[in-house]
Amino acid sequence: MNRRDFLITTSAATLFPRIALASAPMELVAQPVTAQILPEGEPATPMLGFNGGTPGPVLRARQGDAFDIRFLNQSGEGSAVHWHGLRIDNAMDGVPGMTQEVVEAGDGFEYRFRAPDAGTFWYHSHNRSWEQVAKGLYGPLIVEEPTPPDVDHDLIIMIDDWRMTEDGTLADGFENMHDQAHQGRLGNFARALVEPVTQVRHGDRLRLRLINVATDRIFPVELEGVEGKVVALDGMPLVTPQEMSGLILAPAQRADIIADVTSATSASFVFPTRDGPYLLGEIPVEGANTTRQPSEISVLTPNEIASPDMDNAVSLTLTMEGGAMSRRMMQGMMGGDIWAFNGQSGLTDTPLHSFERGKTARIRLVNDTRFPHGIHLHGHHFFEVGADGNLGALRDTTLVDADETRDIVCVFGNPGRWLLHCHMLGHQAAGMKTWVEVA
Repeated sequence: MNRRDFLITTSAATLFPRIALASAPMELVAQPVTAQILPEGEPATPMLGFNGGTPGPVLRARQGDAFDIRFLNQSGEGSAVHWHGLRIDNAMDGVPGMTQEVVEAGDGFEYRFRAPDAGTFWYHSHNRSWEQVAKGLYGPLIVEEPTPPDVDHDLIIMIDDWRMTEDGTLADGFENMHDQAHQGRLGNFARALVEPVTQVRHGDRLRLRLINVATDRIFPVELEGVEGKVVALDGMPLVTPQEMSGLILAPAQRADIIADVTSATSASFVFPTRDGPYLLGEIPVEGANTTRQPSEISVLTPNEIASPDMDNAVSLTLTMEGGAMSRRMMQGMMGGDIWAFNGQSGLTDTPLHSFERGKTARIRLVNDTRFPHGIHLHGHHFFEVGADGNLGALRDTTLVDADETRDIVCVFGNPGRWLLHCHMLGHQAAGMKTWVEVA
């Protein structure tokens, strides 16, 4: 990537279609689209999207409301839709071969579910996701609190990268074994897709909903021109808001930030790299808010989560193996795949573990590889266990660095068959996935 690639200040209006509310049935149509990913004046890019664009439409609901979505697949290839981070009925989770059949080209599927948790979520293809998500089959899903926090603007920022050719098309090679054995398919172009907004003023209070929708890239993100706190991670409010510094988003992770605009010109999203800071996107600032008074940033209302029973918790270990420069890679993975959990690549007929509903588990995630992995559990959230042994943030995706070990604690309260996989989607494609069952 070069500096010109990142200096993106063009409007994202065409990249955020109309808001679709959950109050009425709607159609979500997967289809070929053309998007202006590169700066204005550069070629547009043939991609896949929903309802004529990528990202797809913003889906919004109030906590407890029902979504009634008719998915129509006009993409030309089999697909399905996963509602990432939502603790919904298993039959609606959108995983072909596990919760539903693949939706073939020209067919449809009815998704109906309630939104139990308020927060920032997203939806994306879960069939050949390493390719279809890279091509643009994703969109934001926002569940609002009954009493939202007092802010002047509530904005979505989706961060992505693309591997582009000189003529503005997406590069082929979505199953490149070298990529899959290393960090995955990393793009050579990146930007923050910022939801269009009316005038933002100096002194305004913003809610910024950051979503990393990249297939494989981990994004450290720095914010300039604002001062505030991270108030939620992966849709779940933090007990104590944390500083914005050091924010890192693995693929599929989200962060809600409430911040006050301190710049008179712009609020910026910056990707720090070894070659220096690169601007991903910015929100122009004009004028001043003279009525808002300074105030503390309050915690968000927590979602209802069952308390873990640590005294009777099941203890499990999930070891990540394989990849370039690893012992398992040199020996050859089972079934010819590149990555494995506990020596097994890909899905098996039997689950990693079968839980009674409501059972607590403490799972030790051991990364015995040379690369980081973002481990995602469907249908549930879990606590990250801190270095002090205390339960930390609730997440649905946790980033485990190379040679690192992390414990997570989960109350398995949602019945069904749930996927557990690396959300570096190139790693998932090459074997890093398993599943659990909740009876």
